[in-house]
Amino acid sequence: MKKTEVEEFFHRLAERNPAPKSELQYINPYTLLVAVVLSAQATDVGVNKATRALFKVADTPGKMLALGETRLREYVKTIGLYNSKAKNIIRLSEILARQYGGQVPQDRDALETLPGVGRKTANVVLNVAFGQPTIAVDTHIFRVGNRTGLARGKTPRAVEAKLEAVVPEAYRQHAHHWLILHGRYTCKARKPDCPACPVSELCAYKGKTTVTKPASGRMGAAKTAARRATTRRTKTDPGRAAP
Repeated sequence: MKKTEVEEFFHRLAERNPAPKSELQYINPYTLLVAVVLSAQATDVGVNKATRALFKVADTPGKMLALGETRLREYVKTIGLYNSKAKNIIRLSEILARQYGGQVPQDRDALETLPGVGRKTANVVLNVAFGQPTIAVDTHIFRVGNRTGLARGKTPRAVEAKLEAVVPEAYRQHAHHWLILHGRYTCKARKPDCPACPVSELCAYKGKTTVTKPASGRMGAAKTAARRATTRRTKTDPGRAAP
């Protein structure tokens, strides 16, 4: 993708959503860190359901340690891999309380030494909690970067490096949010919604989807009538199999 196209790409995403925000719910940098750790291989919606009650009783490392691992598991047991995640949250809380006075460090290397925290998690915390222009490459951004031609790479780290090189400075602060939301709701994995995409003509993806037109003419009317008749029969007799 050319430099002018990259500029236009982000201009359009910014125009549609000028101030994107994380869909994870949090209170402070610590609760954001916990939420991001819990979000690995889980949905933001699922994490938010669990942390809504958790953060009312444990929104600092000290309170989390007082809660304890056993009780923590009860709060997050609806989230995948909750046993190992609960263990990591207790361990990272111990480190934060002992080494950082209960504060979340504003340094990627320090964050990555915490249990359960990788580069992506560290980048999210640095960007969302501390306003640093980092780019956290998750599955959505990896897909969007490769599919559109914006930042192709065989690994998340390679895509991150390419994005850092091509994203205009004016858009760096919110770049990963725009790309995550674009991948989550428009440039979806199984079937991208290309007709609704604001950057479709800038995208290099060869398998663009189109709007499916409804059947027309006599054959279309016949099919519609048949579907309606089947629906009526099914409602009248739920046990009857559709033809």
